[in-house]
Amino acid sequence: MSGYRFDRLKILVVDDNVHMRKLVVTILQAFGVIQIFEAESGERAWAILREFNPDVVVLDWEMEGLSGLDVVKMIRTDPQTPNPFVPVIMLTGHTHIDRVRQARDAGINEFIAKPVSVKTMMSRLMSVIENPRPFVRTKSYFGPCRRRRGNPEYRGPERRAEKAAQAAE
Repeated sequence: MSGYRFDRLKILVVDDNVHMRKLVVTILQAFGVIQIFEAESGERAWAILREFNPDVVVLDWEMEGLSGLDVVKMIRTDPQTPNPFVPVIMLTGHTHIDRVRQARDAGINEFIAKPVSVKTMMSRLMSVIENPRPFVRTKSYFGPCRRRRGNPEYRGPERRAEKAAQAAE
């Protein structure tokens, strides 16, 4: 599978559907993850997050009370968050492009469409480990850089590259 020690990870799985939660937990256990915390609601997820500070969060979108989107926004911006940089993998059956953009704009790292497969879960988990994206803070956004790849046709200023070069001087 991989040379990673998944047994060292703490992962929080949040889904109001007990069957989906158990499926994700079983997949993670097959990868070797030992420390798995489960939450059936956004409110419970927030409490577990603050108490155990997991390394990765796998989060459903649609839940009563606090939605997954609400939880992501809290993780990224609430002063009581233990780690605003924690990787968040959104797991949802709502895959319309507008939903994907909303999740991205809230600050998720990766997106998985239900039903989840072992291969997809491994791919997204490896992505947040091997390819962590730098975080960006603007007036209206804090989260992982939303740019996945450079546009070879773009000829405008590269603000981030220019600022990095200025900071290095």
